[in-house]
Amino acid sequence: MKEYSERSYRKRFAGTGRCGFTVEHRKTDVWVAVDEASYDSGMEPCCREILVALWREMEGYLSADPEYESSLVPYEPAPDAPSIFRRMSVAGTRAGIGPMSAVAGACAEHLAVELRKRFPYREIIIENGGDIYAELVRETDIAVFAGESPLSERVGFRIPALAPIGVCTSSGTVGPSLSFGQADAVMIVCRDVLLADSYATAFANLVRHVDDVDRVIERIRNEKDILAGMVVMKDRLGICGDFPLQLFGTEQSG
Repeated sequence: MKEYSERSYRKRFAGTGRCGFTVEHRKTDVWVAVDEASYDSGMEPCCREILVALWREMEGYLSADPEYESSLVPYEPAPDAPSIFRRMSVAGTRAGIGPMSAVAGACAEHLAVELRKRFPYREIIIENGGDIYAELVRETDIAVFAGESPLSERVGFRIPALAPIGVCTSSGTVGPSLSFGQADAVMIVCRDVLLADSYATAFANLVRHVDDVDRVIERIRNEKDILAGMVVMKDRLGICGDFPLQLFGTEQSG
């Protein structure tokens, strides 16, 4: 899908008063936005350095523990595993699936934490393959990207000023990530981005038919870690949680 491959949806939740840039390394393609007052031209090369170092660390561990990467069920890392792997395992276990389900959210959070050490930004949004880590100082509208669904980028949530916050989306019809379901999008909002990432994957796996939407929303509603959830399949929409539903036009820009 052209819009997904070109990541043109990123500008739609950037909003005004933020400066954004893209950083790529290996399979990682992240979009970073900070408030204009905090922006520094040195942020982009700094982010690239952080990603290079993170990839080196992750590949080093996964070469020694290849089952970690391939596991589709909860998996305990080695005692000396880097902290990012231990946290991914915790998130995957909470959601009942493999630890790599949290990798995109974990990388986004790691990038934000390390960037702050050199550039003390006020606000940040990092989007990594449809998964968002943010530290917001003002409310922000985030539309869900749901591929060919007529609801794609027409619905979303208004997220209040929260820091940190994770807004993660999984799909069985969009993007390269493994999914056992057919949802066009499952969006999950948690304070912990790793949990949001794992839960989004776990619940997207359960949506195989349009009739599953309401059932899965009820399960999302019962998870205390989740602040809000949204399920989109074709023209069916299910929502739950603390944040108001937002409706957008075709020219919605965040």
